[in-house]
Amino acid sequence: MKGKRKTSHSRSRKKQILGRYKSNLEKYCADRLCEYGLKFDYEELEFKLLEGFLFKNKYFKMTAKGKIMSDRSGTKQLPIRYTPDFVGTDYNFIIETKGYLPSHHDFPMRWKLFLKHLMDNELPYAVFLAKNRQQVDQAIEEIKKSIEDGTI
Repeated sequence: MKGKRKTSHSRSRKKQILGRYKSNLEKYCADRLCEYGLKFDYEELEFKLLEGFLFKNKYFKMTAKGKIMSDRSGTKQLPIRYTPDFVGTDYNFIIETKGYLPSHHDFPMRWKLFLKHLMDNELPYAVFLAKNRQQVDQAIEEIKKSIEDGTI
C-alpha cells in the first residue's frame, strides 16, 4: 500500500512549526544557538566557489524531456556557489545541517570545494557538519569551548 500524500493542511502546519527553516534539524539548531545566546545569520552569506565561464568548445547536452541532445556550444556556464545554513555573526563559526542525502546528490563535492575555498582564502571559520540533534549539540559545545579559550 502506498503512503499517504501530504495534504496542503499538513504542509501548512509543518510550515507554521518550522517557520523560515527548511527542516526540523535546522529549526532545532537555530533554537539551540538562540538558547546559548550565539548570534547567527541563516542562509545569508554566499560563497562563490568557482567563477562562471564561457565554454567555447562544441558542447551537446541531454535535455530534460527530449530524446536528443541540444547544442550548448559557446554558452556561459554559471558559477558554483555555496550558502551555509548558519554563520556566526559575533564569532567565526559555520554549522551546516544535513539529514539524509541521496547517493547521487552533489553536496559532498560542493562541501569539499567549500572547505578548499575557506583554506585558499584563509577564512578562519570553525566548520561543523551536523547530521542529527546530538551532533548539533556537540557542535555548539565545541563552539562554546572555543569561545572560552579564545580560538574562535
